[in-house]
Amino acid sequence: MNPMNTNTVIFTDLDGTLLEHDTYSSKMVMPLVAGLNKAGVAIVFCSSKTKAEQEVYRKKLCIASPFIVEDGGAIFISKGYFPLFRKYHRVTRDYQVIELGISYREIRRILKKVREENNLAIYGFGDMNTAQIASLTGLNMAQAKLAKKREYEETLNLTGSDEEIKFVLSKIEESGLSWSRGGRFYSVTGGSNKGKATEILVGLFNQKLGGIKTIGVGDSLNDVPMLAAVDVPVLVQKPGNYWEKIELPRLYKVSGVGPQGWVQAIKELTGI
Repeated sequence: MNPMNTNTVIFTDLDGTLLEHDTYSSKMVMPLVAGLNKAGVAIVFCSSKTKAEQEVYRKKLCIASPFIVEDGGAIFISKGYFPLFRKYHRVTRDYQVIELGISYREIRRILKKVREENNLAIYGFGDMNTAQIASLTGLNMAQAKLAKKREYEETLNLTGSDEEIKFVLSKIEESGLSWSRGGRFYSVTGGSNKGKATEILVGLFNQKLGGIKTIGVGDSLNDVPMLAAVDVPVLVQKPGNYWEKIELPRLYKVSGVGPQGWVQAIKELTGI
């Protein structure tokens, strides 16, 4: 998959994949990302992180491609990136926005009902202050403040035995919401996932570029829908040098934790 001969689009998770698991640093991938930008390879963030969080890394890595927020809750597209595209749901100062999930406010309302009707301990970022989120995640205070700016997904810190957690998740499912497990937490959405958002962008890139090859890179179970929607799915290792138990056709399990595996796989697949 040489980008000099084909239009390549890379869909990538952030935490524990493009970014280092404990420090959230992008330092290791910066030289390769600069080379990809120069070669015209589009890099699409597809993460549980909020718009505000992702914009920090987009600026740091000089990335202009569309990005998928909050596990597929919405797609943000810089105005004019797809000149002929008009099927967006709202427009902000900088973006055309495709909304795939229900609002954060509605998710919080449903979770509150589930909690009260079943007397469950369900606590998300919306129940925590910035300092508590920083302590729980290892983010600094500025990063934690951005993590609270949620629009389409609630992040839950579920504790207890496996059976207790399974019961909570079953009640969330019964309410009509969906959940997924990321590197640290459980994420709750309504009507969206990374795969749906990835498929939409694959279609738009195909219209713009006249045929593309897609790579997807992730590390956790919540990345499976995204990985299933690309030509070459890549799984990097988690801290401790192991892979999440994921089975997909053509799945490339690269040796290397997080960004180390990201760099190795993308160099091999693109020749950059």
